[in-house]
Amino acid sequence: MADIAKTARETAQETTRETAQLTAQGRIPTVIADGVDIVYRVNGTGAGRGSATAALNRIVRRRQTEKAAGVRKVHAVKNVSFVAYRGEAIGLIGTNGSGKSTLLKAVAGLLPVENGRIHTDGQPSLLGVNAALMNDLTGERNVFLGGLAMGMSREQIKDRYQEIVDFSGINEKGDFITLPMRTYSSGMAARLRFSIAAAKDHDVLLIDEALATGDRSFQKRSEARIRELRKHAGTVFLVSHNNKSIRDTCDRVLWLERGELRMDGPTDEVLKEYEAFTGDKAAKPKPKPAPAPVPS
Repeated sequence: MADIAKTARETAQETTRETAQLTAQGRIPTVIADGVDIVYRVNGTGAGRGSATAALNRIVRRRQTEKAAGVRKVHAVKNVSFVAYRGEAIGLIGTNGSGKSTLLKAVAGLLPVENGRIHTDGQPSLLGVNAALMNDLTGERNVFLGGLAMGMSREQIKDRYQEIVDFSGINEKGDFITLPMRTYSSGMAARLRFSIAAAKDHDVLLIDEALATGDRSFQKRSEARIRELRKHAGTVFLVSHNNKSIRDTCDRVLWLERGELRMDGPTDEVLKEYEAFTGDKAAKPKPKPAPAPVPS
């Protein structure tokens, strides 16, 4: 135990020194990922499951038990390291199953890391389009519950309530904010969720595909709000398959592929390589039409 405590102290001192150096350079780190591995374990159909004795056995002798039970390991994120700074908007891109959403959940503290470390300055807030909503409550009640869950006071929520509703556009075609959430389309629910989350200035805001919802008008409002959040000294991470949203919103991009960090750099440079990798024809400039023949 003494050795473990000593190692923990040394690690904390090393991180403090690194942070102090970066701060002295005028760049304040908000998220530091150091050699992060994230592994999912999927239970198989092996024997020895179901009893308390078997459960204790799995804890004490996990590796042997996992092998006997047919547990499959999925290495979702592999040795990923980066430093995010205050005021940055960072896009996370990659083909499906590359570990983007998994990495966001780990930064938010919702998933444990197998190896490595994640340090955050302030409280990360994860906004996911697929996050659960209380469908039996009205949109109005969800605005208050969501605001309270983010640490806002009732007075702050009341002051920003109309702004949240107007931003979401929920009431553009009727008084939907007073109806139960189960009556909303998936797009309406996602817009309201983003509007609630964006009503507060976050230390670190993690957005998973939120800008893919709604019409272009709402997407423009969302992009403008993200730029405002950056001005208030926050850091924004955005996972999206919409390269245009990434270009319009982010100044830096992390490209994950098969769980590995393939590239980290300025948005245009990374997207150029990514689009070449995926063969994104829509992102390539269209050839100019040939000039019309001159009549003789």
